Amino acid sequence: MLNHSITAARAARAYLRAEDCRIEDLITLCSQTVSKADYPFAADVQKNVLIYDCPTLLPALSDPAERRALMAEWSDAMLTGPGVVVLKHAETDLDMLDQASAIFWRLIEEQNRSGTGGGDHFAKPGANDRLWNSLEKHCLADPANFARYYANPFLAAISEAWLGPLYQMTAQLNVVNPGGAAQSPHRDYHLGFQSAAQIERYPRHVQLFSPLLTLQGAIAHVDATVETGPTQLLPFSQAYDAGYLAMGRPDVRACFVENHVQIPLEKGDMLFFSPALLHAAGTNRSTDIRRMVNLFQVSSAYGRAMETVDRTAMVKALYPTLRAAHQDGSLTPDQIANTIAASAESYSFPTNLDRDPPLGGMAPKTQAALVAEALDGNWEPSALNAALDAQAAKKLA
Repeated sequence: MLNHSITAARAARAYLRAEDCRIEDLITLCSQTVSKADYPFAADVQKNVLIYDCPTLLPALSDPAERRALMAEWSDAMLTGPGVVVLKHAETDLDMLDQASAIFWRLIEEQNRSGTGGGDHFAKPGANDRLWNSLEKHCLADPANFARYYANPFLAAISEAWLGPLYQMTAQLNVVNPGGAAQSPHRDYHLGFQSAAQIERYPRHVQLFSPLLTLQGAIAHVDATVETGPTQLLPFSQAYDAGYLAMGRPDVRACFVENHVQIPLEKGDMLFFSPALLHAAGTNRSTDIRRMVNLFQVSSAYGRAMETVDRTAMVKALYPTLRAAHQDGSLTPDQIANTIAASAESYSFPTNLDRDPPLGGMAPKTQAALVAEALDGNWEPSALNAALDAQAAKKLA
């Protein structure tokens, strides 16, 4: 006979629920104060944000022991410390940076002329100029400039500090124009793009390790004064276990509005933080500064399956069987859902955000959702096959 007290307690430990989130826990976490003495490589602490002077750290990067100690300090700062660091003067070749900015402006102009691009996860469409996959577009537009841009030793060192040596770089350019309103406070990829109802289905340990698979960062292409709306940050909020579930709650958003900080950046400065840190692009209150920041989203190479699987081919072969089972009841709805989960792609990413932008939601429709939609609508196999091919084409680079 089940011991209901034990099973209930175990379920409470394993699964977080939105209604159990306590704003008091977040407030207590974020009331901490950073001590510079705990971070000997840091040059300063401003508003609980650790500031590093990169030119003085170059010798440390050249010494294996010192490099390891510096990376350990960055990792600790983002995991158990304030969750955010600023690397001052991380890029000192400002001519190269200006050339990269010119490349990006040309790409944005081409995008605007063609009517492509746009959508933003956490801001109104049109508030920003977005250049999705700026990494690839930059590389193809000017390989020489790209090589100098991504040769930066601090970008490499902090990526390795959080993710180890096997990491995958992506980047998305964001330009917040004068008058562009702030984003809503949020956490980022992966779970930050899902609803609270979806997040509740993931056990606590998944919610805790998900932020360890990604590093969020940015490099300022212009001087980003507070007037231009540099990123709003809530130090220590990455340590709030229920943060993904709670980020949309009115009391959490009110706490963020009241307690967030902003650090002005100079051209060439870099900002890095845990994706679990509550943050938001700020309102650009300037009249003539288009705040250009290239956003780095660096991913662990380990977030991948062992084998290459052609899931589109599997679904096409499987659908007639599932359709028949759906009609004659030979498989229950739950059994059909289990079969879809074992065969169809269940995640929206990676995708081509130019063709498949997050408009009308946080993420594009998954292949699994498309199959379920086809079954519910009793589509002919040819109709689903066409929809699957169109969906696959959208994801191509």
